[in-house]
Amino acid sequence: MRVLIIDDDTDLCALLREFLEREGFQADFEHEGPAGLARALEEEHALVILDVMLPGIDGFEVLRRLRRKSRVPVLMLTARGDDVDRIVGLDLGADDYLPKPFNPRELAARMRAILRRVEMRKAAPAPLIEVDGVELDPSTREVRNQGRPVEVTTFEFDILETLMRAAGRVVSRDELMERLYNRKATPLDRSVDMHISHLRRKLESPGKTRIKTVRGAGYQFSRSPEEAAE
Repeated sequence: MRVLIIDDDTDLCALLREFLEREGFQADFEHEGPAGLARALEEEHALVILDVMLPGIDGFEVLRRLRRKSRVPVLMLTARGDDVDRIVGLDLGADDYLPKPFNPRELAARMRAILRRVEMRKAAPAPLIEVDGVELDPSTREVRNQGRPVEVTTFEFDILETLMRAAGRVVSRDELMERLYNRKATPLDRSVDMHISHLRRKLESPGKTRIKTVRGAGYQFSRSPEEAAE
């Protein structure tokens, strides 16, 4: 499994090369933003691990430019405790984040979780999901609201798919985090709430609140009265 790591910490990269090889990964490395972006676009990798702080152009700009042309999964490395880095990265289309410093075993676990999700999506074409005028296509990862295309990030799509598949049922924050990222939400991890807020704005329609917050319980994607009666 070939992955690309874009990080200017050469000592860390040397340690990761040895560790990831033992874990079954073939790791390529770049240490500057422009070179990392070029390699991510020109070569085929199963996953890109991208640090925020890079010379040349930072990790956010690398991700922004990468997402214009590629849907390769991206795991961002962020400064510990910096919620802004995590939120911006996820909003730009990162698949997950990991604060520095980190345990290499956790990095490998996060990598495998992302790759499992990718393989599940490729395994078989999934049928279109439609609830109350919102259409979601798991195969193409496209979303439409009342027939109009809706631009969503990777993280927003995964949350929306989970909620729409459970339409009418309350899904907890812990359930969302465990199903999507194989870990529980922490009191300080508000990324799910932030992306729910973004989805609400993108799916707004007159007189409709499609994603409801159930205080102390989680979130619910509402079905139309006709659908609820079926």
